[in-house]
Amino acid sequence: MSVPLTSLSLLRARRRRLADSLGSGIAILPTAPERVRNADTHHPYRWDSHFHYLTEFPEPEAVLVLQGGKKPRSLLFCRPRDPERERWEGRHYGPEQACAQFGMDAAHALSELDELLPTLLAGCETVYSIMGQDETWDRRIQGWLQILRNQVRSGVRAPRQWIDLSDRLGEMRLVKEARELQFMRRAAEISARAHLRAMQATRPGRYEYAVEAELLHEFRVRGATGPAYPSIVAGGENACILHYVDNSARLRDGDLLLIDAACEWQGYAADITRTFPVNGRFSTAQRDLYEVVLAAQQAALGQIKAGKRVSAYHEAALKVLVQGLIDLGLCQGSVEGVLESGEYRRFYMHRTGHWLGRDVHDVGRYVDDEGKPRRLLPGMVLTVEPGLYVGGEEDIPVAFRHTGIRIEDDVVVGEKGHEVITDAVPRTVEEIETWMAQTRRR
Repeated sequence: MSVPLTSLSLLRARRRRLADSLGSGIAILPTAPERVRNADTHHPYRWDSHFHYLTEFPEPEAVLVLQGGKKPRSLLFCRPRDPERERWEGRHYGPEQACAQFGMDAAHALSELDELLPTLLAGCETVYSIMGQDETWDRRIQGWLQILRNQVRSGVRAPRQWIDLSDRLGEMRLVKEARELQFMRRAAEISARAHLRAMQATRPGRYEYAVEAELLHEFRVRGATGPAYPSIVAGGENACILHYVDNSARLRDGDLLLIDAACEWQGYAADITRTFPVNGRFSTAQRDLYEVVLAAQQAALGQIKAGKRVSAYHEAALKVLVQGLIDLGLCQGSVEGVLESGEYRRFYMHRTGHWLGRDVHDVGRYVDDEGKPRRLLPGMVLTVEPGLYVGGEEDIPVAFRHTGIRIEDDVVVGEKGHEVITDAVPRTVEEIETWMAQTRRR
């Protein structure tokens, strides 16, 4: 059993903020279901991020019901205490403990949900939920609404609207509170230590999965629950596969190794990518490509501060990448021409970053109400991850072929600038080569 990591007053404030936006409506938020791995074994459980943001209740088989109106209330439905089940699975809270431990106004056994929900929904204007995420829950809510519609002749009033909560909760979660930033800095610190350990352990002849094991060791020994997403440990040409997770190849002398990996700490993710030489020294061509990506990241970081459009840092990085591709002979023409033609997409096919938080690709809109790229606010957290991915086509100079490079850091937007919370991992060519040389002498 675990207890809330956030103060009960802050959890209540989050729920109250959402309830105040509901009018006389009711929000229904189930947590994630358990997933069977095989036979009677389940995958490690992780709750739904929206649900946990509002409750921090860690168990499966739970539903939060928020009532709006003049007297907002938080109700939790969860599984009851069962000594026999707890013998196998561990202790559960049950409604009694859950109510006190997580600051709910009331708590009930999950088995009462179908009986109580129609009563709670009767007379309210609107029902809110995360629509389209789970068909089973969509059908269940539809069933409760149908029960009420069938009672209209008896004077029962069913909700007239059913509205998706995704955008509303996404906007709530986008600007991080001080406590959230504390968790994210710790996730970044552990993840940085893992990258340093992985760099130290990298040698020609080792397998990608052996380096991945070094990452996982550091995550767990530092108390993280594990990786925030499947780790990418991609040597040589595997680095040109953006979401490569096979991690089974042998590392070769002269190749680069791209590692995109980070941990989850108390429900919050880090997200770091570094690319470095397996043998500890960049070749001339590898260095030339790497310096272009690094310069692109520095240009992007220069655009991150409160008031800037969220698109500005991608645009800054893209111009540097395109100029570098032209200088190295991989693209032809002017920067403006290559941008207009999209020729660069052969080597750079993703955006320069994304929101970061409870989810690696975190929630929140990228555009404002006018459809323009939104302006950055203090407390937003995002990644900055330019890259170049050069394939093996015959028109590409041999020295550049099968080379994938990405550099990714996590950045907190501040009042007057930004904070790179993953700075502890070497980033420049000189820093990387020095670190790897030092660790090989130990």
